[in-house]
Amino acid sequence: MTVTWDDGNVPPPRRFGLGDWLRVALRGLTVGTLVFGGLVVLLLVRLVERPLCGLRRPVTPFITVGVCKGALRLMHLPLKVTGVPMRGQGAVVANHSSWLDIFVLNASKRIYFVSKSEVANWPGIGWLARATGTVFVVRDPRRAAEQTQMFQDRLLAGHKLLFFPEGTSTDGLRVLPFKPTLFQAFFAPELRDRLQVQPVTVIYHAPKGADARFYGWWGDMEFGTHLLSTLAARRQGRVEVVYHPPLRVADFADRKSLAATAERAVRGAHVLAETGHVPELGK
Repeated sequence: MTVTWDDGNVPPPRRFGLGDWLRVALRGLTVGTLVFGGLVVLLLVRLVERPLCGLRRPVTPFITVGVCKGALRLMHLPLKVTGVPMRGQGAVVANHSSWLDIFVLNASKRIYFVSKSEVANWPGIGWLARATGTVFVVRDPRRAAEQTQMFQDRLLAGHKLLFFPEGTSTDGLRVLPFKPTLFQAFFAPELRDRLQVQPVTVIYHAPKGADARFYGWWGDMEFGTHLLSTLAARRQGRVEVVYHPPLRVADFADRKSLAATAERAVRGAHVLAETGHVPELGK
């Protein structure tokens, strides 16, 4: 029987038995060893890569991809990828449901996340984010020009920046409206005719018998509690990543039209996976 809660309410914490704690210990130890061992290797390689290549990172992103693929396998969370990650200069935009998105999206493509500045100070996740080249955004209009320039520098260096235009994570069952603010950077004269934006849909399927929002991490949910629940699952669900055809920035009049088109692509695949029906245009 599937357990559900009212929309917007955070599920109550589950009670763990001995078997749950054993799975948490085993998976936590192996995943932690892989992730932080990979971080050490990445930092050592970066010591050589940085002076030789500067902003470019021709080697270390492959370490990140390998670690994230391995972490998903150790958690027994199958990943299915549909579509083709784009080549050439550009950015990626995706829906955001969980901290697991870090592993899921890094496992299928060499990318660099764009995240709120507060994440840089989070224990564990913050260290990983800084080491892997995450771009941190400060919510201060006075620094908008500075941050736009930073986006341009990274994009021109060939980095695939990944944005979450919803602005927050969700319960995994819906796609929120895309905020067009960050899309403005793509329309800079130096970038507009050179960049593409690839919409990506991430779809989580809960373990059999679990709440459909099992992998969603939203509201005031504690990271530690959610991490333990994920590691303790006797049988995991699965996750899908759908790469949609890239959108040429030059084909759009402004950031709002580009954001709306990307949102329709992401939402369409998400609704199709959840309901089996393609949503009506504009829904």
